[in-house]
Amino acid sequence: MDKDFELFQQEFKKWQKWFGLTGYKVYFKYETIVSSFADIKINQGDMVATVRLNKKLPGKEKPFRDVKTSAKHEAIHLLVGRLEQDGRYRYCSEPEIYEATEELVHRLESLIQ
Repeated sequence: MDKDFELFQQEFKKWQKWFGLTGYKVYFKYETIVSSFADIKINQGDMVATVRLNKKLPGKEKPFRDVKTSAKHEAIHLLVGRLEQDGRYRYCSEPEIYEATEELVHRLESLIQ
């Protein structure tokens, strides 16, 4: 197994525990992702999340890869996942909810050490 993927899983689990999100079953995948360093898909009803780390980054993006920060970023998405789901039931468009969630995640990323 790749050392970056192992580190990614360890860091994600650390933040998952720190945020008190241990009720979720989390699966990890190490595969090619077209548009990001990592991502997460959450099934809130089943309390299941699939977290992926990009196995094959384009050469120009490799210098910006930060496995620990990416793991923390995805764990924060798990933290706000219910908010995002609930927001979809309100009178907002999906792009508005996504933008607000990303803004919150980036702010929390810099605040949480």
